Amino acid sequence: MKHFFCVALLTVCIGFSTSAQIVNVESLRKVTDTSGWSGAASLNFALKRNVNDFLTISNNIHVQYKMNEHLVLFKNDIEFQKIEGARLENSGISHIRYNYRFHPRIAWEVFTQGQYNKVSLIDFRGLLGTGPRFKLSNSENYKFYLGTLAMYEHEEISDGITPIQRTLRGSVYLSFSLYPTERIGVVSTTYYQPRISQFSDYRISSQSSLLIDLFANFAFKTSYTFTYDAFPAVGIPNSQYDFTTGITYSFD
Repeated sequence: MKHFFCVALLTVCIGFSTSAQIVNVESLRKVTDTSGWSGAASLNFALKRNVNDFLTISNNIHVQYKMNEHLVLFKNDIEFQKIEGARLENSGISHIRYNYRFHPRIAWEVFTQGQYNKVSLIDFRGLLGTGPRFKLSNSENYKFYLGTLAMYEHEEISDGITPIQRTLRGSVYLSFSLYPTERIGVVSTTYYQPRISQFSDYRISSQSSLLIDLFANFAFKTSYTFTYDAFPAVGIPNSQYDFTTGITYSFD
């Protein structure tokens, strides 16, 4: 679907909503066979729960450049939240990824990411990772992907107890994107990210999105994201969820 961002990647450590802590890179991949620039900008409204219930307004900018077998993705998100009448800048993510497809079914990826999240008490989380991504299907309307990657993580938590963390994590993901009609897309991605030296320290993130082509380059998008962290910051719940609805503008 020309105007949809395919969540068929399930890539590495990242979830679409910034407060989800894991960024979903699949939502960045533009379905296009042509070289050059493409991307999208969106404004979203969300009802969420972690420490409190609150409303959120977020702005997302995604850009990609494709040239033959090479693909570069850039993501920058900023989120504002209203909690009990107070407005604050809650979170932000910047992500860059390079993708080289050396086989019709296999691509190699390298990425780096920086983020912060005040509600989850993440002062800074920096990531650097790499690994292969496998295409499991040939259908253009029903896409399935599997990824197995490794990443280095530097994390600073502001709970007054947790020391600076420098760890190696794996990131295994399964993703599918379904396009039953020209105007409707359904995308789902699930990540499992264990700490290499301690598999009981892991994160799980699952996101499902519905996209409906409206007119020209505009689409309606609604997403549900669930995350689980076995060892979050002190006072932060293990599980969180986001329900986000908004309008996306895409360009080629």
